[in-house]
Amino acid sequence: MRIDKFLWCVRFYKTRSIAADEIKKNRVSLAGQTVKSSREVKDGDLVKIRKNQIDYQIKIIQIPKSRIGPKLVPLHIEDRTEKEQYEILKLRNLNQEHYRNKGEGRPTKKDRRELDGFVAGDSSSDMENSDWDLFFSDVDDSKED
Repeated sequence: MRIDKFLWCVRFYKTRSIAADEIKKNRVSLAGQTVKSSREVKDGDLVKIRKNQIDYQIKIIQIPKSRIGPKLVPLHIEDRTEKEQYEILKLRNLNQEHYRNKGEGRPTKKDRRELDGFVAGDSSSDMENSDWDLFFSDVDDSKED
């Protein structure tokens, strides 16, 4: 089976064309060597895949005849990715979710007002306590003379 078709069959990529594009970008290697999309894979091959800034390593146990369901993937591949790589992914995901939970969408009007108030400070109370009006009125009086 071709490597692009295999990666699509075991659900590493959503489409076969995406798998082929990633192979062209040298993000997939077989036994330490970059490959072309037409490269044939067989049982026991070690595939290294660079995806989401993580280096996945899988060993092919059995080649499926066609695309398989997610529950059947462990029957066909063995995940040999280092635990450090998954920790890096977990830290990256935590950094991205620091303000809003995933799926909450854009900030609401209330959120925007709270952010504007926080960033700008409470400038209206500062203006009332200062003598800016007197300062500008003195300047205007001097120009009229």
